[in-house]
Amino acid sequence: MSNCAYICLLVFLLFSAAAVAGSSPPAAEKIIIDTDIGDDIDDAFAVALALRSPEIDIRGISTTFGDTETRARLLDRMLGEAGRADIVVAVGPPTPAKSELTQRRYAEAGHFRRPSHPRAVDFILDQIRRNPGQITLVAIGPLVNVGALIDRDRETFRKLKRVVMMGGAIHRGYGDPYSAPTPPKPEWNILNDIPSAQKLFASGVPLFVMPLDATQLKLDEVKREFLFRQGTPLTDTLTLLYHQWGQQTPTLFDPMTVAFIVDPALCPVQAMNIQVDNDGLTRVGSGAPNAHICLSSDSQAFFRFYLSRLERPK
Repeated sequence: MSNCAYICLLVFLLFSAAAVAGSSPPAAEKIIIDTDIGDDIDDAFAVALALRSPEIDIRGISTTFGDTETRARLLDRMLGEAGRADIVVAVGPPTPAKSELTQRRYAEAGHFRRPSHPRAVDFILDQIRRNPGQITLVAIGPLVNVGALIDRDRETFRKLKRVVMMGGAIHRGYGDPYSAPTPPKPEWNILNDIPSAQKLFASGVPLFVMPLDATQLKLDEVKREFLFRQGTPLTDTLTLLYHQWGQQTPTLFDPMTVAFIVDPALCPVQAMNIQVDNDGLTRVGSGAPNAHICLSSDSQAFFRFYLSRLERPK
């Protein structure tokens, strides 16, 4: 082979390699989920969606608020039955219980119990230091751990890629999403640790918020029947947890955070200035934007996405 032919072949191979590299899918987004799983049922549905989303790399799940150790045991069993016992489960500091842990029986009957769990704040800070600018913290419970992270090491906390949270009520409170809006009231995740919420909104970390305005997504009987008859280990777990929850129609507040990470078009956001007052209300301010807020979503598009992800593989 002549020198010219060799050089031409080398250039061709280099361009081919670059083209292949350029066509490879983007790396999965590294996330840590911070959750009060075990009270309401929507946290479990959010975790399930994350488990079925290849676009997401779950680096760990931390428990927050109330009986955090029992919440961790619930996750141990859920992850074990889903074949994902490799995911770290970290435990936040316990706080006085303000709600019923409805799915306690599931947690206490598990066969996948780990001998110990790392502390949530230590684990999350370590992950941020190992992956600066790459970790998304998905906050779907009261912000006890978030406040502790900021208090412990604000500079490391600021090295998060972003926080995606379910919380707040901008223009609409709790109520039927198909009727006239009810006035905003303090939302559960904000209300149960107002100082931590205030610290988060003032932290300077990119913040994406899915408030009540966009997350009152009702899993009606038809959708439940479709989901629960899939018969996978994950949907069987959701079926059992749903029946222990003991109510009829779940509202899937928390799964919108995970859906947004995978497909931001499901909950379009706009930059706003949001201030958390001392009563826990999330009020629109006049200063520079400090958060990206989703004020509305298409429930039909969300459920098409959600149910397709949890459907039994063909």
